[in-house]
Amino acid sequence: MDKAGTAPAAPDGPDILQTAPLRVIDPLHRAIAARAAQVPVPQMQASRLFRSTLMGGFECASQRHRPKQRLDLLASTGHARFAAQDYRALAAHSLRTVRDGLRWHLIERVPGQYDWSSFLPMLHAAHDTGTEVIWDLCHYGWPDALDIWAPDFPARFADFAGAAARVVLGVTGPGAAYVPINEISFWAWAGGSKGFINPHAKRRGSALKTVLLKAALAGIAAIRAADPQARIIVAEPAIHVIPKSARTADIRAARAYSAAQFEAVDALTGRARPELGGRPDCVDVVGLNYYIYNQWVDGGKPVAMDDLRYRPLRDLLRATHARYGKPLFLSETGIEGEMRAPWLRVIATEVAAAQAAGVPVEGLCLYPVTDYPGWGDGRHCETGLLGFPDAGGTRPVDAPLAQELARLVAALRP
Repeated sequence: MDKAGTAPAAPDGPDILQTAPLRVIDPLHRAIAARAAQVPVPQMQASRLFRSTLMGGFECASQRHRPKQRLDLLASTGHARFAAQDYRALAAHSLRTVRDGLRWHLIERVPGQYDWSSFLPMLHAAHDTGTEVIWDLCHYGWPDALDIWAPDFPARFADFAGAAARVVLGVTGPGAAYVPINEISFWAWAGGSKGFINPHAKRRGSALKTVLLKAALAGIAAIRAADPQARIIVAEPAIHVIPKSARTADIRAARAYSAAQFEAVDALTGRARPELGGRPDCVDVVGLNYYIYNQWVDGGKPVAMDDLRYRPLRDLLRATHARYGKPLFLSETGIEGEMRAPWLRVIATEVAAAQAAGVPVEGLCLYPVTDYPGWGDGRHCETGLLGFPDAGGTRPVDAPLAQELARLVAALRP
């Protein structure tokens, strides 16, 4: 283990957040640093649903970022090659539950034929290292030979999801956890409204969201048919949109924008769009993805957490639980650069506050847990606990983040 993770620091021990200067770069980061310096190490409640409360997520996006550019983050981060080493490295920091993914575009190169060679080494590595995995089945990518707008897309995804669940069942047994389709809301916006990622459409966000919802529900049914004990998890952005003015129309517009974050889970759980066939038992755990830019002025810029208009994360967690009555976890959270440890301190403080108010927040997932090459430019994004691997699979460790993780683990309440 890296020296930074040899032993958990006591909750009241030396605090790197207080002793190491930070090079803050803008008001958003300054607010994080100031907030982190004000709060003690929070005492989160240990998870009752997952093997570890603190988790790591491996970036597994596999979309076509441009029509001729396929991303494969599991390959470009080295995780596909070094899964076993990565799982052991996270376990050394008490991260025994992870988010990870399958690459559908590699598995089903020929329609209806599945080649699991890209997945089985990861599945066996998880089993052999005792790592609990939440498997993403579709993280923005699909096979080249398949048209996402075709009527058979949901059925094709269901066939793949059921086959994947049977493979997992054969190796790790019943009760595995799955995110059938990651971030339906973001994908519909980025791929259907703005054309940033595949299918590179514009002004078709609602249509793409419907396709993804149909596919997710068909996939859930197929997973449950293969493994009735499977746990179905959704991962959707948690956002707060602030009105651009005090005008009634602007207030209503911002509220409607904020409310749109619930559309996907509302449909999956049958609260809305009953014609799609969603039911409350289609979702077991609601995951929320939360980053520094998830609160912004409508049509404008993100706001800092010391802005009076900023809504505390604990409130967003409370509102989501009140809406669905299901366990929650932060399925993605993280930040780039020196702010990694302060951000984790702030987010963990919000989780602990939500738990103290009775909200069943069952985990906090650092995402991505390794550094990764930027989607558009390939630059080195320093977001992870772990850096890029050397030729043998050893990754450098971000010492401040490792020390903050150790404090949080030591402070967990049983």
